[in-house]
Amino acid sequence: MNAGEGPTDPRTYFAAERTFLAWIRTGVALMGFGFVVARFGLFLREIASVQGKLTSRQPALSLWAGTGLVLLGVAVNGLSAYRYGKLLRQLARGESPTLNGSPAAVIISVLLAAIGLATAIYLIIMYKPGS
Repeated sequence: MNAGEGPTDPRTYFAAERTFLAWIRTGVALMGFGFVVARFGLFLREIASVQGKLTSRQPALSLWAGTGLVLLGVAVNGLSAYRYGKLLRQLARGESPTLNGSPAAVIISVLLAAIGLATAIYLIIMYKPGS
């Protein structure tokens, strides 16, 4: 290893912390977006009420999708804290961090794509313009 490289280099710790904070921002954004999605059904119901198109159906999909996003955000924050703690322990022991992909990141992106697709389909089917 060259001087200034490796587990004891402060830049390694700073990089790990930047990555951890990025994951925390992602988790908080997911939770905030989940809250907005959950409340979106209420917003659509209010618009329908004003237009006189109030129906008995409840906006259940937006509530479940929003709750799912909030829980996904919680999972992202918990998983990122676990991975960050594991990395710090490796660095403290003088080990080089293991460089493996993050299956959790792939799973999260697939879940977000599925929720987004389901929400888009729901909006197209339930709230067509002119209906």
